[in-house]
Amino acid sequence: MQTEQLIELVRTTMDDMKARDIDVIDVRGKSSVTDYMMIACGTSKRHVMSIAQDVIEKMKENNLQPIGTEGQGVGDWVLVDLGDLVIHVMMPDARSFYDLERLWSFDPVDEAVEEEVGL
Repeated sequence: MQTEQLIELVRTTMDDMKARDIDVIDVRGKSSVTDYMMIACGTSKRHVMSIAQDVIEKMKENNLQPIGTEGQGVGDWVLVDLGDLVIHVMMPDARSFYDLERLWSFDPVDEAVEEEVGL
């Protein structure tokens, strides 16, 4: 399955589970672990875990085995690693605190700034 198809399948699955604020971040060239991150929120810990579990089941139905998962027993933040796509399903307060969108949207430092600070 192509990465774009995978992203669309996961987005549709999360939409069906009423996930909120679904965002996809292109981290190609910024991460050696994955090409894309998808971040979404649930309305409760149980909802977060259910969204992640539904994504895992949908992947298995499509003969895709997740590489790994983290946080399934906690519910504040569940990570599902699908290789080219890493999914983060989070409670809104955890998403706000960790602010992954800002963390992964960094731009290269301007050359003038590098010279100014001696890099």
